[in-house]
Amino acid sequence: MSRRLVIAAVDGSAESRAAARWAAREALLRGLPLHIVHAWQEWSPGSVHAPFTGADTAPGGTTVTQHWAERVPRDVAERLREDHPGLRIGVEQVFGRPVEVLLAAANEAEVLVLGSRGLGALGGFLAGSVSMPVIAHAERPVVLVRAGERAEDEPRYEGGGEARRVRHLDVVLGLDLTRPCDEVIEYAFAAAAARGAGLRVVHGWNTPIMSGYEPAAADPGHGVAMGLREASALTDALRPWRGKFPDVDVKEQCVVGRAADHLVDASKDASLLIVGRRVRRAALGTRIGPVTHAVLHHAAAPVAVVPHL
Repeated sequence: MSRRLVIAAVDGSAESRAAARWAAREALLRGLPLHIVHAWQEWSPGSVHAPFTGADTAPGGTTVTQHWAERVPRDVAERLREDHPGLRIGVEQVFGRPVEVLLAAANEAEVLVLGSRGLGALGGFLAGSVSMPVIAHAERPVVLVRAGERAEDEPRYEGGGEARRVRHLDVVLGLDLTRPCDEVIEYAFAAAAARGAGLRVVHGWNTPIMSGYEPAAADPGHGVAMGLREASALTDALRPWRGKFPDVDVKEQCVVGRAADHLVDASKDASLLIVGRRVRRAALGTRIGPVTHAVLHHAAAPVAVVPHL
């Protein structure tokens, strides 16, 4: 496969169908083909979504699990072709461990789109046993989409007649000025440009505390000065990207406090929330960083995790 693809992973669940719908819209925005991938194995976790037939074999001599597995990506693709007749859609079924299959797919994609279990009883945007290790080890952007998408996730139309136009909610970027990585910033500007949306860049910072002494508390003017320096640094980091994407309306938010809290709040009226993840090539573990971890568990919008060195 060529990397110029949007790839959606499906497993028959409502979460993966939501991810596939989001991926179809993303492919149209980017002018790219959509590729539907289904990883399956006998008695895989995804097989719990298969309807019980009471028989061990299906027509053609295949097992029930295999027969169902072959239907999953085909049915999703057929529905998306009905909804988006101009979209090029390919389908692939791969036998193997889902995490391994999806990591291989991610390496061939512009972006890999996965489903989330959504906002659950614990109030979290829950990443599962497959999505979390994929996010932690993929070296291409991964987007997590929850089931039951809000209407705000869809493009809106303004005006009437010939003046009718599509409007998307803002794209939100969480930017760490200690490591303002080009890959993450470029992804955010490109996402906003493709949507014709505004880009809100959120940078959270705190005053340093040394031996129990907080300079800003003792001298409010010190905190103001630090805030001005942080805001200036944010403007400097974004200046070259404003030049590359002159049509993107950029809003800078330099805020005091935990970045994750501000990003989760910003996600409530965003079409997409973008965060970075430092690439770690360890074979084990699913460490993704505290801000990204918090955002994945609590954001209300789809979340794009962009790896960087």
